[in-house]
Amino acid sequence: MTTSVTKAKILVVDDEYKMRRLMRNFLEVHGHRILEAADGEEALDIFYANKDIDLVILDVMMPKISGFDVLMEIRASSSVPVIMLTARAQECDEIMGYDIGADQYITKPFSLKVLVAKVEALLRRTMSAQSEALSFTGVTIDKTAHYVSIDDEEIYLSVKEFDLLCYLAENKGITLSREKILDNVWAFDYFGDARTIDTHITKLRKKLGKYGKYLSTVRGIGYKFEVV
Repeated sequence: MTTSVTKAKILVVDDEYKMRRLMRNFLEVHGHRILEAADGEEALDIFYANKDIDLVILDVMMPKISGFDVLMEIRASSSVPVIMLTARAQECDEIMGYDIGADQYITKPFSLKVLVAKVEALLRRTMSAQSEALSFTGVTIDKTAHYVSIDDEEIYLSVKEFDLLCYLAENKGITLSREKILDNVWAFDYFGDARTIDTHITKLRKKLGKYGKYLSTVRGIGYKFEVV
């Protein structure tokens, strides 16, 4: 992944040519390098051919393969940040997007200035991870490499799963409310309810295997990371 936000390589996926061109022009003005795809099939071809993509902007409604299906395919092998675009302002679609690994969600029509702000905020958050690794019995979290290992074997986490695990681990022993977790992990990108946290915790516990017990539920409040 690139080390400078101003030189990020971004894949823009939208079946509307004018929309792609607007996003491309605006993002290039801000120093980003842009690849374009007009449908989900082309998006996956380009994604697999370019291993150094820093971020994906992905429309939901597309021919051949939908944005949701593209996202699930990407998440099977990569934690690259993904911003979903949609013309449908339905909460269930937004929740689904987050649950399958979207990092941000933008409803059309939107301000290109807001898009750039979200892109650069997400890139900064992704690229500014601390270099120190967090180590616990059986679990190692390397924020710089975006790497988690269980008993010395790497496991795959989506960006949000990784951010959530890091936040909980960095606050080991502290009970964190769902509202505090939303504020610190999802920030301004999420306007739904706290159910998505419970979904991500369930997925994290499954991926952590026998160490899923480190993620404790504090009934009526939220969650706590404790090594037991």
